[in-house]
Amino acid sequence: MLFCGIGCLSAQEDRIKPLPIKALGDTIVAPLLPPTILQDTTVTDSIEIDSLNKKRPLLLDKIKYKAKDSIKLSQKNQKIYLYNEAEIYYQDTELKAGIIIMDYIKNEVYAGRIKDSLGNYSQLPYFKQGENVVIPDSIRFNFDTQKALIWNSRTEQQAGLGQLGSDAMKVYAEITKKENDSVYFLSEGKLTTSKDTIDPDYYIRVKKAKFVPKKKVIAGFSNLYIVDIPTPIALPFAYFPLSTGRVAGVLMPTFGNDPNRGYFLQNGGYYVPIGDYADLTLTGDIYTNGSYGIRTQSVYMKRYKYRGNVNFRYENLITSQKGFDDYTRSTIYNIQISHSQDPKNNPNSRFSASVNLGSSTYFQNSLNRINAANRQNNNLSSSISYSKTFTGYPSVNLNVTATHNQNTNTEVINMTLPTLQGSVERIFPFAKRDGIKKGILQNVNFQYNVRAENRIQTTDSLFFKSGMFDDAKVGARHTIPLSTNFKVAKHFSVTVGGNYEDVWTLNTFEREFDPETNREIVTDTINGFDRYNRYGLSASIGTTLYGTFNFGEDKKIQAIRHVMRPQISYGYAPSFEQFYDTFLDENNQPFLDTNGMPRQYSRFEGTLNGAPGLTQSSSMTFSLQNTLEAKVRDKDSTATEPKKISLLSNFNLATSYNFEADSLKLAPISLNGATALFNKKMAINFRAILDPYAIDNNGTRINTFNIQNGGSLLRLPQASANISYSLSSEIFKSKEDREPEDEENSYNAASGGRTDDLFGYENDPNSRDFDNRSLDGSDEDIENPIYGTKIPWDVRLAYVINYSNRNRDPNITNHTLMFSGNIQLSPRWSLRGNSGYDFVGKGFVNTNLGFQRDLKSFTLRFDWTPFGRFTSWNFFIGIKSSLLKDLKWENRSQPPIIVR
Repeated sequence: MLFCGIGCLSAQEDRIKPLPIKALGDTIVAPLLPPTILQDTTVTDSIEIDSLNKKRPLLLDKIKYKAKDSIKLSQKNQKIYLYNEAEIYYQDTELKAGIIIMDYIKNEVYAGRIKDSLGNYSQLPYFKQGENVVIPDSIRFNFDTQKALIWNSRTEQQAGLGQLGSDAMKVYAEITKKENDSVYFLSEGKLTTSKDTIDPDYYIRVKKAKFVPKKKVIAGFSNLYIVDIPTPIALPFAYFPLSTGRVAGVLMPTFGNDPNRGYFLQNGGYYVPIGDYADLTLTGDIYTNGSYGIRTQSVYMKRYKYRGNVNFRYENLITSQKGFDDYTRSTIYNIQISHSQDPKNNPNSRFSASVNLGSSTYFQNSLNRINAANRQNNNLSSSISYSKTFTGYPSVNLNVTATHNQNTNTEVINMTLPTLQGSVERIFPFAKRDGIKKGILQNVNFQYNVRAENRIQTTDSLFFKSGMFDDAKVGARHTIPLSTNFKVAKHFSVTVGGNYEDVWTLNTFEREFDPETNREIVTDTINGFDRYNRYGLSASIGTTLYGTFNFGEDKKIQAIRHVMRPQISYGYAPSFEQFYDTFLDENNQPFLDTNGMPRQYSRFEGTLNGAPGLTQSSSMTFSLQNTLEAKVRDKDSTATEPKKISLLSNFNLATSYNFEADSLKLAPISLNGATALFNKKMAINFRAILDPYAIDNNGTRINTFNIQNGGSLLRLPQASANISYSLSSEIFKSKEDREPEDEENSYNAASGGRTDDLFGYENDPNSRDFDNRSLDGSDEDIENPIYGTKIPWDVRLAYVINYSNRNRDPNITNHTLMFSGNIQLSPRWSLRGNSGYDFVGKGFVNTNLGFQRDLKSFTLRFDWTPFGRFTSWNFFIGIKSSLLKDLKWENRSQPPIIVR
């Protein structure tokens, strides 16, 4: 390696010949530098300049330079030649190339590639000024004017969401003129976000453009090319924003035609960032027949504090034209609010919200929502809560909650505005706070709880109107549970306790009895505070029994263990007749019931918490919990302990006996159980009701045991079973090759509240997230191996059967098999589908099919619901990058109109 200053080059000029310009691969007049400011990394010399040259250099700093093979000074041409891995540094400018030629008189520099013996070019110039980087084939740069000519330039601009992520816009141009630090003029340019910088799968060709790094590209005629083939998509001029961070901008609409509403523009609008922690998206639809839709969404987030979003959607739906017989008009809306607080923010105070309310037919009739799962969801629910914990002893917890529950089929809405709950920590008055509690007395404990509600029931038509509050019920319930527990004979756990309740209400009801209709009639509502109290006693005893069957350590099944937990409970509550009145006729005589007893009523009937019991209650409850486990020999020969397998995770029986009842003292036996098989891939749940009493011809239970009536010991009036099974290609792989399974969330809004895809998939064009957007630049490269027979796939099955025999009419009320699956044909091809078969209705249930193709820079997607109530299809192809996501084509069928 040879490094020389200016003085030594003159002595070696014969040994180091200048390279011909044509050998550099470019034919330009080479630029050079003034000798007074040249500085080599190892040797620095100076040259005296002719006194006749009075021009002073405009350079403000020294230039550092170096090269791997040679550095040659030509005093005749007043140029310096740097060859192989040449580098120059001047202030914030950095230039690297295969060959660099400096003209120290003109203060210009030329950089280009070098060619090897096979004619291949290498070491492309790398030009960096500030934070802007350009990688061309060759460049000519003037240090005085800061202007440059660049051939075949390549630059990458990070633009988009700033700290939340960004897309990379690649800018190519055959000829680029650098006017100053912030303005470039392009000739024959290409713009793309494709990762392939040599042969992009798509680009936008611009003949002439003005390029302002990190801000914008303003272009003339622009034409979209896909795999170097021009498309009909072209504009006479175009504007491409390159600003980093969240910036305001127009959201381009999608156009199309609906046979019921005419031509339309959908999803057009405007995006507005609000400070550093929030944004606002305004979009809308408009149809030529007068239909329109408005949507607003605001997403906010502050790290370690909170995050959430607020969505409002409103649509005015008009079918056909005014004056025609099929003309209809309706309005629908939907409000969604989500707020979650970071637990680290304030552990003793927490606020959260999850709101989903609106028109009952919104998800069925919305023109711009494609979500098969939400279309089948018959329930909308909301909850807003604030909780506060007051530390100390005893600690106090307060919780204020507003809830909403809406049945979209019946259009009945139930709300609590609000519910106040408070509780005081459990107190042990006869034991030390930090000591071990032993015996009956030390285990005596009590609590205080209060629950106050304002409950409203209304309908969809009265929602948000004054009439929705007419039948509001307000009340509170204070409870003080008192209990203690102890051991008997070392193996039996005994719990004894009591419960006191004080119930408050703000309205009661006066009633009369109508002998003609044999019904009670509310004659007057009495507003004002009223209360009653009730109390009861309880006791329970239980134990745990273990039974183990050993088969030997040499057997595959070494042992089976059966665990039983029997429990007997007793409850007693006296009669609260003091809160009841007797119906009297016009002669002040009591009305009698069929048993000859006076008819009574309580003014608290129909209030929020109901009325206390009129009759004395004395009942005993029997329950038995069972679990069954097995120890099996592990297939892994290195394992030292046997493997435990659950045969029955639970198998429970429960019934009760009412001592005070005059008939039917024994309650039906409730049976339920669950198990998991095949390494927990199959889950089985079942339940049944077993009734010991017979029924009459009307299906009414009578006080005669079924076996005495000529039947079996127990009747089976109701039973159900649910079996789910998940299967995937991962099961057939070795343990080392399996990928870790993702834990499923307990709630998935995209699937209508389910954690699986049995009811369809989410495809919402308006779905946005503050910090989880689709960013092409952040995707990892996808390999494309030959799959052969190892194609990834997964299948989910759900089988449901319900049996009913309440009136000697046994039948299967529900018998359905549902299934869904995904097949990954290649790393970029995927197929999916979900369907089911109703064996009672003898037909397929909701079916959805679709596929998705990852085209690197593009996404291709198709979804199809071929039959049923919500028949539809949707096709989409568009660029994944958020910078050019408006370059898309989408076509879909319009959803059917649901009329109620």
